[in-house]
Amino acid sequence: MNISLAFPQATSAAKFPPSVSDYYQLDDLLTPEEIAVRVRVRDTAEREIAPIIARYWERAEFPFELVPSLAKLKVAGGTIKGYGCPGLSVVGSALAMAEIARVDASCSTFMMVHTCLAMLTIAMCGNKNQKERYLPSLASLDRVSCWALTEPDYGSDASSLSTIATKVSGGWILNGQKRWIGNSTFADVCVVFARNTQTNEINGFLVKKGSPGYSAKKIENKIGLRIVQNGDIILQNVFVPDEDRLSGINSFKDTAKVLAVSRIVVAWQPIGISMGVYDMCHRYLQERKQFGVPLASFQLCQEKLVRMLGNIQAMALMGWRLCKLYEAGKMTPGQASLAKAWNTLRARETVALGRELLGGNGIVADFLVAKAFCDLEPIYTYEGTYEVNSLVTGREVTGLASFKAPKRRSAL
Repeated sequence: MNISLAFPQATSAAKFPPSVSDYYQLDDLLTPEEIAVRVRVRDTAEREIAPIIARYWERAEFPFELVPSLAKLKVAGGTIKGYGCPGLSVVGSALAMAEIARVDASCSTFMMVHTCLAMLTIAMCGNKNQKERYLPSLASLDRVSCWALTEPDYGSDASSLSTIATKVSGGWILNGQKRWIGNSTFADVCVVFARNTQTNEINGFLVKKGSPGYSAKKIENKIGLRIVQNGDIILQNVFVPDEDRLSGINSFKDTAKVLAVSRIVVAWQPIGISMGVYDMCHRYLQERKQFGVPLASFQLCQEKLVRMLGNIQAMALMGWRLCKLYEAGKMTPGQASLAKAWNTLRARETVALGRELLGGNGIVADFLVAKAFCDLEPIYTYEGTYEVNSLVTGREVTGLASFKAPKRRSAL
């Protein structure tokens, strides 16, 4: 049954509420170009994503019908200049992902993986020929990319990965397994990280869809980001020609450079999710009545709503400042990690408060909050768990690493 017929007392997220979370007028910090990006993405997300996304989330299917709409936004490629990419500011790219996440976190993650991981790796670590061959079609979303670092045995300890690359005449042979790779079941090109058997260092490779020995199988039964097609990738004697070896990746430090930038955008995803939840709760509390008055008139409801609003102001200020530090060449890995860890923690509190405010409707995807509540959980974990990101910052501020495995004692 249509939710509007079953529960006419409140408007569902299919008709998305207006944005009312910029209480401190943070838009004043943005350039006209950045505001234009925000308006363009917000309008498309509310008009084209919101009406259909709940049913895709329920079925855990990817909405391929939305890819042309996402392509028209001209945000794929983010900060990359040239090669058909938009060359946005860091703030502009982050805002775009946040505005998509405000309506649906899964679509935002699809774009984040494609833009801020795979495309950015090619832009930062590829040669001119690779950029010319891959970036234009990826920027237009005529082709889709994924990024394969995590393995079944190596998540937070990604630098210890066991996938190997063996040099042969004319190219490389890849063997190994990757897990939790977003977009992998349908991506046209996959950025794969593997250990060079000669140097024992991490190298990067571009593996095309349909390459013999390459397969990707969807991970089923997720409770969050259900639309994102995360997969298990198997690499069995996959041949990669020399022209598709990313020459700019010669150690895990090169991979970490990409992660430091992508973590900026990931820190903005919880901001977008929290904005959407706040907007939904703000409207719902005024529409829904109990004891003859709107829920918005109750003190406890107002207190929770204000706590959510305060979180969003603080998260957005931290996210904006992080972007400015990066643009000035001052951002450190610890600063990026702190923003990702702290923002996801505050967003977790925000969406939990939203779930409480909506009562029983807080567990129904039609009103956004339940979906956002679940979708935030994998974001809290991916691109470094809260704990690991906290320890990256801890190492930076103390000068002491706390998460290296202790040395084994020699036998007596």
